[in-house]
Amino acid sequence: MATLIHTLADHSDDVNYCAFSSSCLATCSLDKTIRVYSLSNFAELPYSPLEGHAYAVHCCCFSPSGLVLASCSTDGTSALWDTRDGRRLAVLEQPGASPVRVCRFSPEATYLLAGAADGSVVLWNVQSMKLYRSGKVKGGSLMACAFSPHGNFFVTGSSSGDLTIWDDKMRCLYNEKAHDLGVTCCDISSHPVSDSENGFKYFQMASCGQDNHIKLWLILFADFLGVQLKYKCTLNGHSAPVLACAFSCDGQMIVSGSVDKCVIIYETSTGNTLHTLSQHTRYVTTCAFAPRSPLLATGSMDKTVHIWQLDLKQHCAGRTVENESKVAIEDWSEDDVSAWLCAQDLADFVELFKINNIDGKELLNLTKESLANELKIESLGLRSKLLQKIEELRMTTISVSVPDEFLCPITRELMKDPVIATDGYSYEREAMENWISNRRSSPMTNLPLHSLMLTPNRTLKMAISRWLETQQK
Repeated sequence: MATLIHTLADHSDDVNYCAFSSSCLATCSLDKTIRVYSLSNFAELPYSPLEGHAYAVHCCCFSPSGLVLASCSTDGTSALWDTRDGRRLAVLEQPGASPVRVCRFSPEATYLLAGAADGSVVLWNVQSMKLYRSGKVKGGSLMACAFSPHGNFFVTGSSSGDLTIWDDKMRCLYNEKAHDLGVTCCDISSHPVSDSENGFKYFQMASCGQDNHIKLWLILFADFLGVQLKYKCTLNGHSAPVLACAFSCDGQMIVSGSVDKCVIIYETSTGNTLHTLSQHTRYVTTCAFAPRSPLLATGSMDKTVHIWQLDLKQHCAGRTVENESKVAIEDWSEDDVSAWLCAQDLADFVELFKINNIDGKELLNLTKESLANELKIESLGLRSKLLQKIEELRMTTISVSVPDEFLCPITRELMKDPVIATDGYSYEREAMENWISNRRSSPMTNLPLHSLMLTPNRTLKMAISRWLETQQK
């Protein structure tokens, strides 16, 4: 269930965008302002609203640390703001002074990406506040952008309907005609998924457009493999152009907002509609999931932002930790811990664990004292159940990481049937067979393979078996 818990109605014109940090929500509007709210009580911060843009503010986003907020405007500039006191740190003028439609920080906050109505794409160096690289899409305005999780690639979407993949040197690597009448938004999930056809690790991307559709893609970012984009499916449900889409932080849900005034929440894995929210009275222009709490924000041309509380128990039902057997428990993210709690019928603790930032390492270090004194779990029975489940995890935890030479260079997973290719490298047989069925180059060197013969690497297979035996003692 998604419950409307709060409505923000401070803007005097259309709300264009909203963005979360771990502690704040920022909104921006045609009224030329950016407003910032605390997530603890949804009160507007003392320095809000942020004023300085001469015309409408189209987009805003937080840096990964949440200490800097970026905004961009019809006035042809992007601005950087200090979220501690609201001080404006810089004004970055788009080449050509074209209206700036969208902006994004890279995952490491090295760059700010800004896209404009004339199709120009700019990477600003955040530290020096100077232009690093610039480019331009072929026809149309730049309307959408998203960085890969590692930050070395990014995707842009244009009003001509194209999705374009770039590297951080501003080289255009791939172009796909994705949406008739134009792309309006795109987002990339930070959680990788396996593609059963070849065993590679892909990231999911969602795009939406004027054609009323949301499309899901599998996108591979790899220096030695190049960039690959595979269409996955189309999510239908809206009866008018879709203006916004976003993944939840664990990648399990996608939310969209449309000209039909509706917000739809989908389950990513199945494409099923989980909720349809119809409380806005005009076009829904923006939607965003909070990173560390079960909150969703939606903004509209009705000048309001709705805050929704999501029922995590419902969304966690039947969910398991992705790659639980392949990822060391101490490397679990907070979302992995949440998924584990749900799988153990302990979903009531998800919000408590998220508030306390319990990741895999913290989970394994929990004791009966910390459960009682730090997490304030009063029930002895519940503490005992949690401790029992945590002890079971400890018994299965591998104390050392997998040696790199035991991992397949293609899948980055422990090899079961290693083979040697003619480039001299060892690979998992199935992954390499899939690889050479499509190309005749080395995954490691990108040079031509003189032969497609694969030789079993029995020595490596025995070494992996001996290592596995030592981990089970």
